[in-house]
Amino acid sequence: MRTVPTTILLLLLLLALPPPAAVALTDDGLALLAFKAAVTDDPASVLAKWSESDADPCRWPGVTCANISSQPRVVGLAVAGKNVAGYIPSELGSLLFLRRLNLHDNRLTGGIPAALSNASSLHSIFLYNNALTGKLPMALCDLPRLQNLDVSRNSLSGELPLDLRNCRSLQRLIVSRNTFSGEVPAGVWPELSSLQQLDLSSNAFNGSIPPDLGQLPKLSGTLNLSHNQFSGIVPPELGRLPATVTLDLRFNNLSGAIPQTGSLASQGPTAFLNNPALCGFPLQVACRAVPPPTQSPPPQNTSSSTASASNDSQHQPIKSSLIALISVADAAGVALVGIILVYIYWKVKDRREGRGGRGRAIAEDDDDDDRNKGLCGCIWGRRGRGWADGSDGSSDDEEGGDGKCSGADGELVAIDRGFRMELDELLRSSAYVLGKGGKGIVYKVVVGNGSTPVAVRRLGGGGGGAERCKEFRAEARAMGRVRHPNVVRLRAYYWSPDEKLVVTDFVGNGNLATALRGRSGEPVLSWSARLKIAKGAARGLAYLHECSSTRRFVHAEVKPSNILLDADFTPRVADFGLVRLLAIAGCGPDGALPSSGGSLLGGAIPYTKPPAPAHASGYRAPEARAPGARPAQKWDVFSFGVILLELLTGRGPADHASPSTSASFSGQSTTTTDRSGSAEHEAVPEVVRWVRRGFEDARPVAEMVDPALLREAPTLPKKEIVAAFHVALACTEADPELRPKMKTVADSLDKIGS
Repeated sequence: MRTVPTTILLLLLLLALPPPAAVALTDDGLALLAFKAAVTDDPASVLAKWSESDADPCRWPGVTCANISSQPRVVGLAVAGKNVAGYIPSELGSLLFLRRLNLHDNRLTGGIPAALSNASSLHSIFLYNNALTGKLPMALCDLPRLQNLDVSRNSLSGELPLDLRNCRSLQRLIVSRNTFSGEVPAGVWPELSSLQQLDLSSNAFNGSIPPDLGQLPKLSGTLNLSHNQFSGIVPPELGRLPATVTLDLRFNNLSGAIPQTGSLASQGPTAFLNNPALCGFPLQVACRAVPPPTQSPPPQNTSSSTASASNDSQHQPIKSSLIALISVADAAGVALVGIILVYIYWKVKDRREGRGGRGRAIAEDDDDDDRNKGLCGCIWGRRGRGWADGSDGSSDDEEGGDGKCSGADGELVAIDRGFRMELDELLRSSAYVLGKGGKGIVYKVVVGNGSTPVAVRRLGGGGGGAERCKEFRAEARAMGRVRHPNVVRLRAYYWSPDEKLVVTDFVGNGNLATALRGRSGEPVLSWSARLKIAKGAARGLAYLHECSSTRRFVHAEVKPSNILLDADFTPRVADFGLVRLLAIAGCGPDGALPSSGGSLLGGAIPYTKPPAPAHASGYRAPEARAPGARPAQKWDVFSFGVILLELLTGRGPADHASPSTSASFSGQSTTTTDRSGSAEHEAVPEVVRWVRRGFEDARPVAEMVDPALLREAPTLPKKEIVAAFHVALACTEADPELRPKMKTVADSLDKIGS
């Protein structure tokens, strides 16, 4: 009987006890909850699932964990582009194994806590594009592994202290678009021997440029010191920087002559613009000439014998034999000049007489111009015209005058003597339609016995007077003088009121778009072939930008379908200058070609505007999408960067991220999951955002490489792949001022695998 009351008593005691405690959240989770508490606005509710009732934070959005000593520890925090407001709490410094801190593109305010230096494993801090204030805590240099520090586009202030030299592992330092001031300290930069990227632009730095900035052996891309208040001379020591480094010293108060030492001699004029007191090459501002030294007076201790000898020599008469020799030389020179003038007269006369007759090809460039081979054999000071300028400086009278543009009959005009074809021969030849597009219909025309195939593009256009004809001819002449092994060569053109044609070399192995996506069953492009294509295309674009013998061009529509491949997969950049020719020919603003009453080739095929390719707009730079934007060379750099990413990843510009592959360079499997995401501007192609996120989160590079390429060759040269990725990311910077020049891109790619 006593058992029942005892049992009841025990039950009552158990009910009176407090409930068992919930599983305690780890210390890493508590530190992250401190960040959640510091957030005052979370419009995307990205932190809503962060709960103290969880055992650990490893499943929270934006959090990456790894097993360290058999315990899950936080190694990555990525709350980027979520528009959260608040501040950065010092508790994040207690995440001892945190490697990556990505809080960029938000509305965070306050200062950067010095306590972050307690997170001793940090190697990447990305806080750009917030509203942070205060000074840059130099305690961050106590982090032994810190490699990437990007605090650009904030409101940070103060000076850069000497303690910056303690950041010896730093590879990337970007502090642009803040309000830093004072002098940039000297003695810091030789200590940062691993620095690869330095951007101090758009601040209020003053004083002179430290000469020891030239002691950065691993620097690449652009050394950006623009939009500051630097004064004094350009240090000659900057010439010690690697040849691939592009300087940007614009919008400062620098003065004096630009030194011509080392890599400084290869910089373009844009590197020094808006420094009113700078002069010398490559600027077209001559330095004030130093007057030549006057003849020194004779020394006062000259002996009388020396003086008398000098006087005797001054009064000695000229010998008659010398007078006779001078007379004979003068007569020979006059005779030689006369012979040259007669020779030139007959050559010009013969050339003009040979241009008569309708339907014959006219050679307008005698020079085969092999001297322009290679990358950049040009002179920076060459006077060139912009993309929209239709004149190359030559007169229309050279090509037959106004008479050839005023009649109803057209003529086929060859660009050089290496190409000979009469119009009747072209009309009798077999023609095959290669494709239709917004730039007209393209035919493959087989001339004669089939040994000389050419590509003929019908531009169409309705009418056009003599002035438009002259403009068309001048533009075609400028295009025809562009000769480079990686650029498709314009051979001839035709103008009449009802028809406009351009004749180019035929490249018979398709284009890069087909090689990457459209050839089912064919072997995958190998890494060596992709690298060869990237290098060649970069050289061709660099030549168009800087080294053309006539002027500097902007392609404005760089995409894989405009990179043609020959049998050896040597790339040829095609369709440069066509946008300008179409505008002159009378093309509609939407790209549609007006139908013409008559046609020379394929008259039964009407002009139609085809549907826009799915990938066509994905290669355009963000600033190119603005209404009325004027084409610029940095557009081409961005487009090339997207193409390079496509070569590396196998993804088109708009392809969305899929579950990561489980292949690696060594053949072993590695799997991670990207939970954080990033809300970048819609104008940036998805593949650019995906790759940039992958590098910020330190994902294995093998997860971003084209899976087909990995299946073909599981062991790829990792260093070459990573280097190519870095080049592509530099090309696709959202800010065009941060993108390198195509010459720099080509030089960087040439070093890969060499």
